[in-house]
Amino acid sequence: MSGILLRNIVSGDRLCDITIKGSVISGIAPAGEAVPDGNMEIVDCGGRTALPGMVNTHTHAAMTLMRGVGEDICFQEWIGRIWNEEEKIDDGFIYWATKVACLEMIRTGTTTFLDQYWRVPAAAEAVKEMGLRAVLSYVHLDHYDTGIASRQRDECRDVFDMSRSWPPTLGFSVAVHSVYSVSEPQILWAADFARSRGLKLNVHLCETEKEVKDCMSAHGMSPVRYLDSLGVLGPDVIAAHTLWLDSDDVRILAERGVSCVHNINSNLKLASGYRFPYRELKDAGVNLCIGTDGCASSNNLDLQEAMKTAALVQKAWRNDPAAMPLDELFAMVTVNPARALGIRSGVVREGALADLLIVDTDSSFFLSNAPFMANFIYSAHSDCISSVICDGRFVMRDRVVPGEKEILAEARKVLCRLG
Repeated sequence: MSGILLRNIVSGDRLCDITIKGSVISGIAPAGEAVPDGNMEIVDCGGRTALPGMVNTHTHAAMTLMRGVGEDICFQEWIGRIWNEEEKIDDGFIYWATKVACLEMIRTGTTTFLDQYWRVPAAAEAVKEMGLRAVLSYVHLDHYDTGIASRQRDECRDVFDMSRSWPPTLGFSVAVHSVYSVSEPQILWAADFARSRGLKLNVHLCETEKEVKDCMSAHGMSPVRYLDSLGVLGPDVIAAHTLWLDSDDVRILAERGVSCVHNINSNLKLASGYRFPYRELKDAGVNLCIGTDGCASSNNLDLQEAMKTAALVQKAWRNDPAAMPLDELFAMVTVNPARALGIRSGVVREGALADLLIVDTDSSFFLSNAPFMANFIYSAHSDCISSVICDGRFVMRDRVVPGEKEILAEARKVLCRLG
């Protein structure tokens, strides 16, 4: 096939034909006017709605096989359990657990994700086979151990070299786990490695009140000011959580061009906090995104659910129903994260990457005359997403993802081996 022609699909407020050639949206015309080329596949969408594929800007994908590891416990106890569990994992675990994550993200409308986890080559193979787009991060987490730090530097170099042969759908980045788990020399090395190679750098930042207090005790400044004092912060940095911020932190993040990722379900579940300073960050000019975090803390990878929770909580604690408007909310899972990652997605537009969702509106959730996005975010569930296209290829058609049964069967085997 030379491409895909989506006939009779709603985009914005009009019925259209969308033409896809290669990995790009090559044309959008009024319905019935697009002329297919050669042996192009023609799909009649029957009035369903096109949306840009969503972008999850903070995941630990392979934690799909760690759901329930630590329930009803605080962050400090939870993360200790996670680190103990991670001692058991191998390449096979990462490969199948990442496939489970991709399956879940496809089904819930995510076409791109920024991942921060272990054994990156195994994850890369899984993502490539599933057909999604991802930026995979090598994680620096040395626990102030110079031996671990040295090994991780060598591994980071090796994986970066390996990433040069990856397809265009896969990118490589560097992660610093956090200011409390990574030594200063390692933070500086990782930041320099990323910056000198034009890579993104992502970090957990100001996730808990304890993290901030401990940093104040150790360095006399907040985690944001500490990283800024090291020269780490810049427009290449993507900071996950950014929950416990003061006005100076907000100003610095804005001035340095850092993108911030709100992970509401994870923060709520671990009781890390709920007062994400959305308005303050937005007014300062910070690029704001939404992520799910890993399934060991958020329990799923559903961005549609995360959008709804983020908005409801923001409205509640501010006592302001207009605290997070629909257009801004959807931008946090589309155009904003695409900007953070430097990719041409997040919009349905000629020349953009062909990462698209096809939404079936033939249900009670879309009966009202409310704005489409209100029904999509607040009323419907992710099973309204009938098909998903990533990089110009279908990865789900009519709710069917190729290989789903095998993925689930192999994942169960992995869990049985782990006991």
